[in-house]
Amino acid sequence: MTLKSDEYKTLKDKSEGSFKDRGSKFFAFAYPVSSEEDIKEILQDLRKEYHDARHHCYAYRLGPDKLRYRANDDGEPSSSAGKPILGQLLSYDLTDLLIVVIRYFGGTLLGVPGLINAYRTSAKNAIENGIIIVKTVNDIVEIRFDYLAMNNIMRIIKDENPKMIYQSYDMNCVIHLEVRQSLTERLLKKISKVEDAEANTMNINDIYDCE
Repeated sequence: MTLKSDEYKTLKDKSEGSFKDRGSKFFAFAYPVSSEEDIKEILQDLRKEYHDARHHCYAYRLGPDKLRYRANDDGEPSSSAGKPILGQLLSYDLTDLLIVVIRYFGGTLLGVPGLINAYRTSAKNAIENGIIIVKTVNDIVEIRFDYLAMNNIMRIIKDENPKMIYQSYDMNCVIHLEVRQSLTERLLKKISKVEDAEANTMNINDIYDCE
């Protein structure tokens, strides 16, 4: 699957996988996430639920640019757990995803090669049991315009068909749109040609400031 510059892959929903080797049981959980706060909360919940497990190893990747990532061995030999899990995120080119593999020790040491295989296979299993989806990187565009420009603005919105997330109509009107990044420039250019109207991209955290 070839992705465009404003696309990225993740899982649609939580997914699970498992693997067994010489008595040890490995349970893998894949979670779509958007922040390190999400990850911290999930890890805490899993440690409470599976408090009797020997290891909670994990890896995650965050952001459409895929630049934030981490792998944790949680007491397993160095690079025998977290790194193989991360390797599956890289192999499937997934981001905004956390994979946790919980191990119950079966009494027989597996050795580093055995551990690498177990954690890699568990993570792979969780991914393949899930539904991979493609998401787009979106901008938030704010349009401010005079009420008399309403028809022209709405015609452009109808043609471009972005997601409307906020609207306020008065003599001075405001609309916020969620626009696929590759289409933002075209929308801004069209709005700039409308008299008594202006449009700019805005920080998503500022969306509700004018509500």
